[in-house]
Amino acid sequence: MNSEAFQIAITLFGGLCVFIYGMNLMSDGLQKAAGEKMRAILAMLTKNAVIGVLAGTIVTAVLQSSSATTVMVIGFVSAGLMTLRQAVSIILGANIGTTVTAQLIAFDIGDYAWVFVVIGFVMYFFLGKKESIVNVGQTLFGFGLLFVGINIMGDTMKPLAATPQFAELMLNVSDSPIVGAVIGAIATAVVQSSSAVIAVIQNLASQAGPDGVSSVIGLAGAIPILCGSNIGTTITAAFAAIGASTPAKRTALAHTCFNVVGSVICLVFLKPYAMLITAISPSGAELDVISRQIANAHMCFNIIAVLVFLPCIGLLVKLVEFVIKEKEGEEKTPNAPIYLDFNIVDQPVFAIHLACKEISRIGEFALKMVDEAKKAFIDADAEASARVFELEDIVNSLQGATSKYLSSMFQNDTITAYQSKELSGLLHIAGDIEHIGDYCKNIAEFANEKIATGYDFSDSAYAEIYESFDQVTRMIKDTIKMFETRDLKLAQDILEQEEQVNANEIRLRGMHMKRLESGKCSPEFTVIYTDIIHNIEKIGDSCTNIAQIILADFDNKKAPAAM
Repeated sequence: MNSEAFQIAITLFGGLCVFIYGMNLMSDGLQKAAGEKMRAILAMLTKNAVIGVLAGTIVTAVLQSSSATTVMVIGFVSAGLMTLRQAVSIILGANIGTTVTAQLIAFDIGDYAWVFVVIGFVMYFFLGKKESIVNVGQTLFGFGLLFVGINIMGDTMKPLAATPQFAELMLNVSDSPIVGAVIGAIATAVVQSSSAVIAVIQNLASQAGPDGVSSVIGLAGAIPILCGSNIGTTITAAFAAIGASTPAKRTALAHTCFNVVGSVICLVFLKPYAMLITAISPSGAELDVISRQIANAHMCFNIIAVLVFLPCIGLLVKLVEFVIKEKEGEEKTPNAPIYLDFNIVDQPVFAIHLACKEISRIGEFALKMVDEAKKAFIDADAEASARVFELEDIVNSLQGATSKYLSSMFQNDTITAYQSKELSGLLHIAGDIEHIGDYCKNIAEFANEKIATGYDFSDSAYAEIYESFDQVTRMIKDTIKMFETRDLKLAQDILEQEEQVNANEIRLRGMHMKRLESGKCSPEFTVIYTDIIHNIEKIGDSCTNIAQIILADFDNKKAPAAM
């Protein structure tokens, strides 16, 4: 390779790098700007198929990546939060959403790229008093860099496209749709972005061949590469499904089937499809309209595919279920997380949602621990005591995994100031639930001591302990519900319940002292009795801590975000 060829190659690659960086920067800015609005989109994901397509389109338009949306959906299916049918509808919408970038590129705004860069830069770096301004600035800055990358590639391609050798190469690609599809698939698998590949094709097609008039590749040559790109984009989802659950593998296969079948049909009807796109696109000189034609070909291909496949979702689901059979004994062990998915930690809204589901699950295990600790002590049940220790191992394991998952998100540039505070709160909540397990373990140890020594309490002492357990059991149930629903009224109620638990501990200590004075209770039981009551009260403290975090979270939402 001579120095001139090397210079062309490295400049083309550099322009592509700037484009991809700008697109990712714009995506991060959009995610931050959308912020909590993404939660509303999340609620749409479980609606009917048509709503699923709409949600998939919107999410992908924000994430700027159908692969990212598909990986997110695979995580949700694997966690049992979404059915395969719902997932397929969202993936259909994701393929429409990914066409937005091509449509933006087709607008002739490359001459204004530096305007967007400058405005975005000033907002991003110098007007950052409000997070919302920073997010908009980042989006504009990334948008401008996207077009800077396109301009760099375009300037480099002009002399290259005019050479007879390159024109002959492009002619060979145009004459062989299969070769074009393979090139599109491989290129997309390598750069992990169908939008980037399509942007390159739009830019390349806008260059004149040796005749100075015709596109170097033309619409009929570009469409097969688009089809191949749609196939190549399934690679990311396929990798995400490796080692995942059967539903996750089925989701990835459904994505592949949809894209491959649609692409093959498009290749079969390549000439009439190209004629259709030419007819519905703006008229004019080929070099002036080819970029818009490619964008329209990409969008129409995916819209038509969705309209064809949408009524057949049920058949597609049955097909992938037939191909990938359910495996026996696939269920995860209790101490393995079922909701956490590290593939989507760079999508904070969705990753936080999964973490919250796992924390709720840990809370349910802690609730079981309280019930078993109660049986262990009051009924002198050694088996219940053993179950407390088993459950404590599960709670510790899940809390550790969840804390690691939450902590990993702090390294993500896409988290907002509010999300950072939310992550800190969730880490504390997971820790407080783990503390509930510790207190139950203490009670189980007291139960074992009671069983070993043959201690027995008076009926009134048992009744008091039973009452205390019932109090904190109700608190934990309310805490889990409050955490899941963000019910602020319930959070305030938990604070009031904590006051009752504290008052109850003081009252029971006093009643125990009276029994000691009257000789109705043995002095050697005092330590165990007071320790049991104190550990129960500490369970109430943990519930209160969680309620206070939720109330603080609500206050953070109301407060204006500042940098």
